[in-house]
Amino acid sequence: MTITKRSFARVITFSVASVTALAVFAGIQYGQARTAQRNLEYSYMRAVEDISLNLDNIKNNLEKGMYTNSISMLSDLSSKLVSDAATAKSALSQLPIEELDLEQTYRFLSQVGNYSKALAEKCASGGQLSEEEKSNISVLYDYAVNLSGSMWQVEERIRDGNITFGRVAPDSQEVTVTDGFKDFENLDNNYPSLIYDGPFSDHIMEKNPVMLEGEKEISEEEALRRAVKLTGADNLSRTGDESGKMPSYVFENDRFTIAVTKNGGYFSYMLAGRAVNEQKITAGRATEIAGEYLERLGIMNAEDTYYEIQGGVCIINFAAEQNDVTMYTDLIKIGVALDNGEILSFDMRGYLTNHRVRDLPAPRISEEKAISLVSKNLRVLDADLCVIPSGGQNEIFCYEVQCTGESGQNVLVYINAVTGQEEQILLLQISKNGTLTV
Repeated sequence: MTITKRSFARVITFSVASVTALAVFAGIQYGQARTAQRNLEYSYMRAVEDISLNLDNIKNNLEKGMYTNSISMLSDLSSKLVSDAATAKSALSQLPIEELDLEQTYRFLSQVGNYSKALAEKCASGGQLSEEEKSNISVLYDYAVNLSGSMWQVEERIRDGNITFGRVAPDSQEVTVTDGFKDFENLDNNYPSLIYDGPFSDHIMEKNPVMLEGEKEISEEEALRRAVKLTGADNLSRTGDESGKMPSYVFENDRFTIAVTKNGGYFSYMLAGRAVNEQKITAGRATEIAGEYLERLGIMNAEDTYYEIQGGVCIINFAAEQNDVTMYTDLIKIGVALDNGEILSFDMRGYLTNHRVRDLPAPRISEEKAISLVSKNLRVLDADLCVIPSGGQNEIFCYEVQCTGESGQNVLVYINAVTGQEEQILLLQISKNGTLTV
């Protein structure tokens, strides 16, 4: 049988087209497989991060449990422990480590919440913790410290690429996540038989801004004039609006972003982008500069509380004061460049949301009484009056009692100045880069 040149050309064309189609299909299939694999690895990484975070929470709440001296606080901490342990167990179940028996880890996660809950119920019924029960809380805390530290090491090895989520060949040098968790499970502990910001910053913007109530709306032109006056930049332009509880005009140029509230024309926040490559001034000097800047903004009643250094910028938290009472609800954050002292950012939203003159009651309990209500496991250093947010949108008048724990840990205990109830406990982690509260 013979074939014409035209037929031969058609065969070649169809063959090439078929091969090309198969190649494209194979490429699509490969791309989809790679995408699916990446998504699976992302889900594994989220599970690892959830485990690390919740073990850290368990550790911090157990330490707070060692220092609490009230039934309500112990009950609150036990509820958090139950929730964090359940989340950690759920995240563990999502990892490809089915063949690894994590009996001791699951036992700890199952018992830590239930045990603390049982102790809280015992105290609520009029009982008191025995020395053995107090010791058990301490041992659980020690176990949680080691477990949390081991988990962070596993996460770090995964991020560095030293641990893989997939299966590997028998002669490969790669370490699977199952192998990585073997050390996590085999911790040498005596298992008992059976928390960069100032405190309360998560609560400061949960309600309608008090300072904007009844204020008239200003025009875009007036807001721009104020933004130019503050930044000294005459090439700002409106790039959009912010809605929500604090509607604002937003202006930008190649360096600044600044928001001005529509009601009242208050400065909401400002960011000035540039790199800071060296540190020439101290955090103390940066705090002084930030305080002077607040005075230029007309805010005279704020006290610096905590600071954090990030990328050469010192971010200082200020809280309003009223008659020597610190208002932890009325927060302002100022970012100062540590190379030349330039103001690179501020955030006034917490202040605008909450600031007002309060009708504070007289404390019904003395400072000495508040100190006496603090756990005997703590050594008291000082006590001052303050206002903190409650779990909802209310405020609580408290004594902030500054203490140290048996291991030197810095602890803040908040005692209600009216009822004497222990309202909150914060652990302070102080370093050269600032203070973290947990």
